Amino acid sequence: MSHLSHLRTFLEAYRSGSFSKAAELLGITQPAASQHIQSLETLVGKRLFIRQARGVTATEAADELARSVSPFIDGLEEKLSSFRSGSVRGGTINLAGPPDFIHSRLGTVMAPLMKEGYRLRFHTGNKQRIYSLLHDGSADLAVTASMPDDRLYGYAHLLTERMLLVHAPAMSEIIGSEPGAETLASLPLIAYDEELPLIRALWASMFQRAPEMQATFTIPDLRIMDDGWLAAV
Repeated sequence: MSHLSHLRTFLEAYRSGSFSKAAELLGITQPAASQHIQSLETLVGKRLFIRQARGVTATEAADELARSVSPFIDGLEEKLSSFRSGSVRGGTINLAGPPDFIHSRLGTVMAPLMKEGYRLRFHTGNKQRIYSLLHDGSADLAVTASMPDDRLYGYAHLLTERMLLVHAPAMSEIIGSEPGAETLASLPLIAYDEELPLIRALWASMFQRAPEMQATFTIPDLRIMDDGWLAAV
């Protein structure tokens, strides 16, 4: 049986000199606080408090128990507090977003937080994974190129994305200065996602319709789509 909750009650009562104050601080009833202390007294086989007209007085056994357990209980409380959202200073921040954006924009921006005692945990993935991490509470903050549902999430606009179509130099003659949808659809396509979310946005802007093609190669990290891959195709 775990006695962690009983020990927390004991320490609050020990420090405040009152079962009622301990119960109030912990959000429990006074009878529940008294029961916690009685359980500990049964466990250690010694009386921990002497009941007074106002409050309680700790015994020598209580002094010894408090010295023994307070560093561990306080340490656990501090660790748990660091995981709670809204920590004033320090703690762990879980941030989700596209890996290329984290690499190019967020690394240097977030790094100074480590000097403030924060621990950073980055989670990468596509749109579905990012929103899934937010939904189940695994991520505290997220960066996404899609517009969030304001009924579910608070958000702020960071940047405006500019879409560019890039190609290997060897394809310049085939593509020409004003390529059409059919010409582009006939060429090997390297895409961010199988559903072509970035390509769809570009096609809507350039040709006012959805793309009718499949990616030859997909990789959810724009950093990998460098000149080496472009030259290969």
